[in-house]
Amino acid sequence: MTGSRLVALGHYQPQKVLTNEAIAEMVDTSDEWIRSRVGIRTRHVAGAEESVADMAAEAAQKALAKAGLTSAEIDLVIVATCTSHDRSPNVAARVASRLGMTVPAALDVNTACSGFPHALAMADLAIKGGSAKKALVIGVEKLTDFVDWSDRSTCVLVGDGAGAVVVAEADTAEISPVVWGSVPEMGRAVLIEGKSGTFTQEGQSVYRWATTALPDIARTVCERAGVKPEELGGVVLHQANLRIVEPVARKIGAVNAVIARDVVDSGNTSAASIPLAFSKLVERGELTPGSPVLLFGFGGGLSYAGQVVRCP
Repeated sequence: MTGSRLVALGHYQPQKVLTNEAIAEMVDTSDEWIRSRVGIRTRHVAGAEESVADMAAEAAQKALAKAGLTSAEIDLVIVATCTSHDRSPNVAARVASRLGMTVPAALDVNTACSGFPHALAMADLAIKGGSAKKALVIGVEKLTDFVDWSDRSTCVLVGDGAGAVVVAEADTAEISPVVWGSVPEMGRAVLIEGKSGTFTQEGQSVYRWATTALPDIARTVCERAGVKPEELGGVVLHQANLRIVEPVARKIGAVNAVIARDVVDSGNTSAASIPLAFSKLVERGELTPGSPVLLFGFGGGLSYAGQVVRCP
């Protein structure tokens, strides 16, 4: 095979919805303050009994069902997450076990909010190299377990959820080469440290980097994919902040693209945000099958990764 392609997507979010008004009862904030600064209206919160692996398995099952595949046909599972409390077995192995897979390779990737495009690139390379034929790539987070609910600068941001894609070998490459890297001097801009650490970030530093450096890198992704920004049918950036998503999409030059704005309803779900938002756009029929879609994540490290894929 000369490439790989996306076959189907699926997503999952917990039932509990936390509104801005509800957060305003816990800390000194307001719906207007939150919307004006980050554009978030609601976010989903997992219960104490619902784990990262639980959410990942739910999203994976939906993706497999839409692909018309059984779990036995998957030979590689990659999960992007930074919020699992369990160290071993990893989340991918737990998902594989729950779905009744036979002998899949199963590994986790932790590059925080850029995790999903990193994981997707690894699956694409494994398939191109002949090490797998069909892969399940999942982004999942339970960030609400790692937030200080008395800190209004961070508790308003986060949400929980999962998104999954099925990737399969193809005669033509429908996933472009990845452009990935990091900014080591900004390595402490986003942190979850220690056994019981909480999520902290240098919000202004991340904002400045994303709105100034990210557009040029994203255009490089398009060049490597052989696609002009104006030819993009969709742009799915990491859903960190609406004030980042909208101006960056404009600076890229994606004038004809549908822009994912799932941050409004889901908050920042870290590694889950790209597949979650992408799956919703596909489910609602807002993207044309076969159209080029830019995926780009950035986050802890400061790490980044992006590729152009063809919409299934």
